[in-house]
Amino acid sequence: MVAQKELQLRPGQAEYNPYQVAVEQLERAASVVGLEPAVVEFLKYPKRVVTVSIPVKMDDGSVKVFTGYRSQHNNALGPFKGGVRYHPKVTLDEVKALSMWMTWKCAVAGIPYGGGKGGVIVDPHVLSQGELERLSRGYFSAISGVVGPYEDIPAPDVYTDAQIMAYFMDEYSKIKGHNSFGVVTGKPIILGGSLGRDTATARGLSFVVEEAVKKIGLDLHKSTIAVQGYGNAGSYVHMFLEQLGAKVVAVSDSKGGIYNKEGLSYKDVSAHKKKTGSVIGFRNSKVITNDDLLKLDVDILVPAALENQINQNNAASIKASIVAEAANGPTTPEADDILYKEGVSVIPDILANSGGVTTSYFEWVQNIQGYYWSEEHVDQELRRFMVSAFRNVWDAKERYNVDMRQGAYSFAVERVVEAMKKRGWI
Repeated sequence: MVAQKELQLRPGQAEYNPYQVAVEQLERAASVVGLEPAVVEFLKYPKRVVTVSIPVKMDDGSVKVFTGYRSQHNNALGPFKGGVRYHPKVTLDEVKALSMWMTWKCAVAGIPYGGGKGGVIVDPHVLSQGELERLSRGYFSAISGVVGPYEDIPAPDVYTDAQIMAYFMDEYSKIKGHNSFGVVTGKPIILGGSLGRDTATARGLSFVVEEAVKKIGLDLHKSTIAVQGYGNAGSYVHMFLEQLGAKVVAVSDSKGGIYNKEGLSYKDVSAHKKKTGSVIGFRNSKVITNDDLLKLDVDILVPAALENQINQNNAASIKASIVAEAANGPTTPEADDILYKEGVSVIPDILANSGGVTTSYFEWVQNIQGYYWSEEHVDQELRRFMVSAFRNVWDAKERYNVDMRQGAYSFAVERVVEAMKKRGWI
């Protein structure tokens, strides 16, 4: 089974080009820190983009050719790092944008990686397991010349999972003639995966939310939460914030949302979703749309679906005090301006959801060392990294008198540019 991630929520996809959004965010950060125009131009473009054709023999004997991408944005701080997504609407601009966001995310997290991202144009749900394996091996074979444990380390993303990473790792190991567990992260535990990786994105977000409410003056035990998207990240966000004492009153997936002002139990909602395939129909709940969920009067809103969910058309209707971005790029630059003016604190994706890549770094370290950590140790290290990252971003926000996204981007861009200068690239 491929991972369940709420990718179908794509309103505004045609209106917003994610690469243009990423470039605009970079330009905003560059103006804050006073970056030279030539350096901005350098950072606008990936260092390398690979496009591959992947012929796959289908179960009926026919051959179908799929298109795949790998974008490698910047490796000044270390090897490229980023997931591979399988989706019928994958575009080159989307992959380029995501690779740039990964550069900033790794810099914010304080880990020695640069940004990369991959994608294959495919609906994996219509493939058999055998077709999915042949596609995965074909894609990784095609990009094997530009990836490696010290070059570029892919990971799971939308509709890819630990099993697909196992196919990637095994195919690469066959090509190289030896086991190379460190070429990908997000692997099964038996093949060098890290304990705690499945929940790391949500766990990391819970750590930064804990820090944010202290700064803003909210009481997490009295806070209400709405979570848009109920895949891996969104469902575990529900679990962790509930454990911290918050009340999750609304959740949604691609089919719609549910609301109960008295609160929704993670155990019960997740069981219902597993049984029925959707949160819709959960007992004692009111059916709402995904757009309704964004506009609820809650303390904390967690967009955990896809890009551009909060845009200039609905940003003024956001009532939450904190927006914690579990998804990549859920808020457009125009929406950022509106939210900042309205006093909404946005914990940006490159900080809020960096727990996943941070724990991927832990997995890679364990693979390189051949020494594996307990889940308690992973959790302890993740908290340390996430709290440090939050404080660095908050300090940058205060220093430059900007919102948290600009604080995060400014801090990240400064780190990457410093590394580029020390290396003599600029």
